[in-house]
Amino acid sequence: MRSEALLPGFLFRTPEGMEVLSADDIIRLTPPERLALIAQLWDSLEHAQLPLTSAQGAELEQRLSSLDEDGRNGVTWASLKAELEQRCPGPAPATRPQFSP
Repeated sequence: MRSEALLPGFLFRTPEGMEVLSADDIIRLTPPERLALIAQLWDSLEHAQLPLTSAQGAELEQRLSSLDEDGRNGVTWASLKAELEQRCPGPAPATRPQFSP
């Protein structure tokens, strides 16, 4: 493996033969292209690989505990979707992004 400095202060290890994007290459991407790249990278991680701070872990545990103790306060996806569509009217339904659980 070789290392390339893509951002000042950060080294990224890349397998031989893998195309490396330079900082200039990244800047040339449109914002939607950069967001798509971020999404692909994020989606490639397994849940166990996602870093949590101790505060985030504690908050997650507290929320899971609260849900376990009183799940009756939750709302269904259908109810939430209807509320969001009412609160955030957008383009005609044919062009509006589809929400899925």
